[in-house]
Amino acid sequence: MRARLASKINSALEKKLPERRLFLKSDTETRFVRLSPSTQAVALVGSVSVIAWTIVASSILFMDSIGSGSVRDQAKREQYLYEARLNSISADRDYRTQEALKAQDRFTAALEQISNMQSELLESEDRRLELETGVEVIQATLRTAIKERDEARAEAEALSIQMAEGKSADAPAEGNIDDIIGTVDFLTAALNGAAEERDQISKAAVTAHDTIADLEFEAELTRQRNDRIFNQLEEAVSVSLAPMDKMFRDAGLSPDRMINQIRSGYNGQGGPLTPLTLSTKGERPDADSLRANAILRSMDDINVYRIAATKAPFSLPIKSAFRFTSGFGPRWGRMHNGTDFAGAHGTPIHATGDGVVIDAGWHSGYGRLVKVQHEFGIVTYYAHMSKINVSKGQRVSRGDVIGAMGNTGRSTGTHLHYEIRVGGKPVNPMKFIKAARDVF
Repeated sequence: MRARLASKINSALEKKLPERRLFLKSDTETRFVRLSPSTQAVALVGSVSVIAWTIVASSILFMDSIGSGSVRDQAKREQYLYEARLNSISADRDYRTQEALKAQDRFTAALEQISNMQSELLESEDRRLELETGVEVIQATLRTAIKERDEARAEAEALSIQMAEGKSADAPAEGNIDDIIGTVDFLTAALNGAAEERDQISKAAVTAHDTIADLEFEAELTRQRNDRIFNQLEEAVSVSLAPMDKMFRDAGLSPDRMINQIRSGYNGQGGPLTPLTLSTKGERPDADSLRANAILRSMDDINVYRIAATKAPFSLPIKSAFRFTSGFGPRWGRMHNGTDFAGAHGTPIHATGDGVVIDAGWHSGYGRLVKVQHEFGIVTYYAHMSKINVSKGQRVSRGDVIGAMGNTGRSTGTHLHYEIRVGGKPVNPMKFIKAARDVF
């Protein structure tokens, strides 16, 4: 049965592919190879298959090359825009910081001026009280002298009447009248001097009142200037603090816990951010002091956020050209715990935050792996590296080069596998990268 089928196939093929002989000649003999129709058909099909496979493979490689080039160009453009945005935000942040420092200097100078004016006001108030007390004493003396003068005049008039009526003409009476007249003259002179002194004190009191009014007006102008300064400071602090607070919340970190942890390690105080000293006499602090201390606390929060931002992995591990090849989540039926960055072999890999290297070596599927322990229970993984530049126990800063991109371990091509683990659980690294996009 099989022989008949083969015979029929050969007969059908012989019409298109007749039998051929391939002669092989040497110096001593000549041989030939018989090529049957079926053999020729197999060779032809094989040749066509090889050519077709070559064309398809070349097309796939060509399309992949074109696609990779466009993605690489797009990644370069996005990286350029990202770096330009970072530079712009950094410049704006530095400008805001400088404005805040200048405003703080103006605020400190204004507080000193207010303190001096308050001292002058208190001194003027004391002088006014002394003048008022002196005026009251002089007025009481004048009233007493006027009363005594009136009594002496009444007595002198009574004696004059008695003398005129002849009821008392002895020498002692005349001597008594002279004494009374002398007393009246003395009292009159004393009253005139007291009146002049009273007028001088009244003028001084009026001058003191005018001085106090001028000082109160200047104090009101200073208060208005301070209010404008406070408003500018509060706005600058709010503009700087809100994005950083949002960055940590978007990354899934608790700002309150983070601030407490940073302050537990940075608990020294001093310099321009020391809280203002309040009254030690049991008096309630004034509104300006409360606002100033609130601003200083907010500026201290900004410093804490700035320190925390360097210790958490908020930057990109690759600064050169790259493209994302695989994200966080299920992949091929398994969980992919990180993000893959593809690039050229040997591309530098940077630490994404301050920390300590807790592992640096070979780990089966990860290949060459570096682990960095950061604050807040965060650990970053850098896998498939071709070279490791750090050692276990070494302290690194954000941006330090810790190795080079490679293809070690279970990997299908040159790339960096980047993981972030918080409390031992893997999280999406893009949460941190996207959260910091509008801040750094």
